[in-house]
Amino acid sequence: MNSDAARKVLNGASMKKIFLPCKQQSVIVGLMTVMLLMAGSPARSQTGNYEFNDAHFHLTNNIQEGPTIHDFLNMMENKAGRVALFGVPLQQQWSYQVDGDRAPTYYLHSDAPLYYYSFTDAWIAMSYKSLSKEQQARLDPMITGFNPTDMYAVDHIRRVLQTFPGVFTGIGEFTIHKEFVSAKIPGEVASLQNPALDRILDFAAEAGLLVILHNDVDIPIAKDVAKDETEPAYLNQTRALFKRHPNTTVIWAHMGLGRLVAPASGYLAQVEAILRDLDFHNVYLDISWDEVAKYFVASPEATRGLADLIERYPDRFLFGSDAAAPADQSRYLKVFYQYEPLWNALDTETSRKVRLRNYERIFDEARGKVRNWERDHVPSVSSN
Repeated sequence: MNSDAARKVLNGASMKKIFLPCKQQSVIVGLMTVMLLMAGSPARSQTGNYEFNDAHFHLTNNIQEGPTIHDFLNMMENKAGRVALFGVPLQQQWSYQVDGDRAPTYYLHSDAPLYYYSFTDAWIAMSYKSLSKEQQARLDPMITGFNPTDMYAVDHIRRVLQTFPGVFTGIGEFTIHKEFVSAKIPGEVASLQNPALDRILDFAAEAGLLVILHNDVDIPIAKDVAKDETEPAYLNQTRALFKRHPNTTVIWAHMGLGRLVAPASGYLAQVEAILRDLDFHNVYLDISWDEVAKYFVASPEATRGLADLIERYPDRFLFGSDAAAPADQSRYLKVFYQYEPLWNALDTETSRKVRLRNYERIFDEARGKVRNWERDHVPSVSSN
């Protein structure tokens, strides 16, 4: 039922009130009001029949190539209900002096530098706008083509919202500390203590933008904390950043782990300290990336440890694939099936929250806040 039809029914119900007992009047008018509200609400993809929602997906790779958005929707098929959609903000340079005719396609394929590629946001926006409304409802595009060391980064994010209103839900995945990557970016090194990052997170809170942040908790191949009794190198700075921005909803990508940043003894307890602290009520964790999944499916004990933590905080975890420009559905679904031991270890309700419901709640809230901000700050939206 469309909104006009709903209003007609509601008006009809209102006209008949004088002929009905008071209790029946309340029931009918209440039902009609609900129908009207539903009719005026934006369409949402119902994920009840899907296996997961994906909180972390790159449509493109490090050289800005990947499947078309229509091909990706075919990969989602009846598996993924909704997906957080973004590109890769760092372009791998093809330096002939370094690589000759061997064109690198990944940041580990070359010693040549990476550089920020802002056009990724326009590419994602235009791809999204090429879809039908029903298809768009299954995607949450994210802004990621900015330099987090740049005090002007906020202006880029604001311009993207003003240029493409009605498209984006958040910012990220963007990177502060990341093994191999950070050292390949010329110029100022990104830092958790940089005022430019604080400006970004402040604006995210103002506009309602959800933030997906990649920040390794430690240096690569660090010693086990149980042996040297030191905390991961960036844990305290990460906690301090979260605490400075209590009104910004942050998804900490990969639980702070990476290819060579493994969960040391006691790490899950350190994560739990964040989750149980009310100062970090705004912080969520995604378990994306095959390089992270490998740690938690390596043994029944590792799987059980993560499952127990998630079951104590079932509303704070989200599944993400971290697939980048997959060539086909099997590659897209790799991480979801890699986590099969975890899905089997979790109780039914917790598994459903991690795979589906937490995404819906967090992304729907952000989407609504951003649309409200656009109505107040984008003339083309406020005039409609």
